[in-house]
Amino acid sequence: MNVGQSDPEPEVFWVGSAHPFDLHEAYLCFRSPAWHLKSIPLAAVLDITADSRYKLWVNGQFLSRGPARSYPQAQTFDQIDLRPFLQIGKNILAVQVYQPGYSHFSYLHRGTAGLFCRLICDGESLLVTDPNWRVRRDFSFAEQVPRVSIYSSGVEERDNRLVDNWHALEYDDAAWEAARIAAGIGTYPWTSLRPRSLPLLREREIPLTLIETRRGNKFPGKDTDAHVILREGWYAAAPGGCRSENGWYATDLRDQECAFWLFDLGRDYTCQGWAEIEGATGAERMSISYQEKIRAGELVISDPQTYCRVRLTDRFYLRPGKQRAETFALRGGRYLVFQVTGPTGPDFRWRPHALISEYPIASTRALPPADPQLTAIMQLCEETFKACLQDGFVDCVWRESSQWLGDALPQSLIMSVLGDDIRPLRRIIEMAAQGAYPDGVLPSVTPGEVHAYAVVDYNFMWVELLRLYWRLTADAEFTLSMWPVLVKMLNRFAADVDETGLIFSQPGRRLFLDWSAQSRREPNAVYNLHYIWGLQQAAALAHHLGIAGEAVSAWQERIATGQSACRAAFWQHGRWYDDPQQSTYSQLAAALAVLTETADPSEIDPLLTAVAQRSLDLNDEPDADKMALASPFKHHYLFEAMRKGGKYELVVEIIRQRWAAGWRAAFLPPGKTGM
Repeated sequence: MNVGQSDPEPEVFWVGSAHPFDLHEAYLCFRSPAWHLKSIPLAAVLDITADSRYKLWVNGQFLSRGPARSYPQAQTFDQIDLRPFLQIGKNILAVQVYQPGYSHFSYLHRGTAGLFCRLICDGESLLVTDPNWRVRRDFSFAEQVPRVSIYSSGVEERDNRLVDNWHALEYDDAAWEAARIAAGIGTYPWTSLRPRSLPLLREREIPLTLIETRRGNKFPGKDTDAHVILREGWYAAAPGGCRSENGWYATDLRDQECAFWLFDLGRDYTCQGWAEIEGATGAERMSISYQEKIRAGELVISDPQTYCRVRLTDRFYLRPGKQRAETFALRGGRYLVFQVTGPTGPDFRWRPHALISEYPIASTRALPPADPQLTAIMQLCEETFKACLQDGFVDCVWRESSQWLGDALPQSLIMSVLGDDIRPLRRIIEMAAQGAYPDGVLPSVTPGEVHAYAVVDYNFMWVELLRLYWRLTADAEFTLSMWPVLVKMLNRFAADVDETGLIFSQPGRRLFLDWSAQSRREPNAVYNLHYIWGLQQAAALAHHLGIAGEAVSAWQERIATGQSACRAAFWQHGRWYDDPQQSTYSQLAAALAVLTETADPSEIDPLLTAVAQRSLDLNDEPDADKMALASPFKHHYLFEAMRKGGKYELVVEIIRQRWAAGWRAAFLPPGKTGM
């Protein structure tokens, strides 16, 4: 019944599995107590979060998934309007929670799994998570599975014979166990709860374009890995037709015979391939794989032995009859491969689907260059950016879906061109501060404890992010809240300065991350110049905020000392060398020398001309007689330096020359060369 004014406020808990060690690749199904409504409330908002991920059904209807990634000590919760989904009479919530049992590049593990829910109707708590909830482990998901990649959690092996309609309204959960209290509110590991600061993502179905079918035998080797079987089977199979009718596909397969269908989504998405299946006998298997590129007419399927252990293939063991092959997780890519392994029955048929997840971004600032090629390149860049925007900035939805602190700077610059939404920018600044090491150094992946990827120059990029946020918003309250983090971090780097005024690496931490041929030997020009640039950004912020004092004075002294030390160590023969041994001289060192005003004014024009000439030289092979080419990820520093020097036309020409190849590969049909 509806909650009345005299009803006591129920106590809310984090709840978990009945067994506290249900952690390794655990999929936990929760059902709320049923409640009855005499009338639909005027307002009904559900606060919900889980460690680490959840899917939500209301009265049997799938509604949402989350939460936005966060550190456990600052756990985010989603706020979902349930009013349109409630009904007069009986109501129930069903929630599935996934906990891999280990940390990776998107979530942290603290030795427990938990679900938090609180339903507020017309200002009263109508439903909360407590021991009245029921729970069971979903054993249709195998727990002994390989990782998707070094960055993420497990692949999904699902036995559809163990799937039931547990989230339906009238399902009988009497045999389930009572949910166990995993933690009280405000206690470890979820010591605080914060409402989601990013918008809820939108999910929708998109059409699939069939581009190839193949037929062959199951990979005959001993490997049982679904991805390896699909990969080897695809390359060994021959082109083969299949029957289709109204979007349904049918094929007659003998035991161990396979059929493959390759579909194109048009571009990379965070997505989920799933299938409707009818007429199965229970002997069939289906695999769904996600890939990113076609090269020289051939689909490139990742080799997990050579590239980040990537194996983006999930597998289903089918049960007899009608069913769905559907994973818990969203994956990512442009191409979907569906593999069916026989034997199939005479009535077997299936229909593919693609569900995508998108950040609700609106491009409110039109940039219509007259040049059609530049327009096409802009389209490529905008679509790439949108593919790398989910619950924050992510890198490569196909491979990682990780939120790198350094990546956020070019992504934030792109987003500021498209519109006024600064929420992902603010979120990455905040999360990096929440995950700071005890010595003040900021994490490179947020949220994450990825110590092997502690990239220290990302700290200087964080200062740039904070300065960008200030420039876009003039939000003094938030910027000042980050000030203690900024001061502690920069003070930590002061300890790395030697008697010459140069800084050296911190043991076990990388100087910088850039896929270029420039030297990493120390002392290093790029590292030192980037440090100076970070100090200058911090000093500029202090000026805007009216902050003075010892810390700011110390930054000014370090800037002056560092500039002199860098000129003495790295400036020789009209070049900015990357180390005193003059191993390489790079575009990035020259650009940072210009940006930091470490280069003399008379040196700027020839330096920028040399930087531009190297980018316009499309031979990317390392050459000792040429500047070390910066990666695309770092080219925004080159562009900023050239804009500082008034060379706008060279920026445009570099973009035209270097990004046109990517545009042609992404948007033109095979055999076309473009404009």
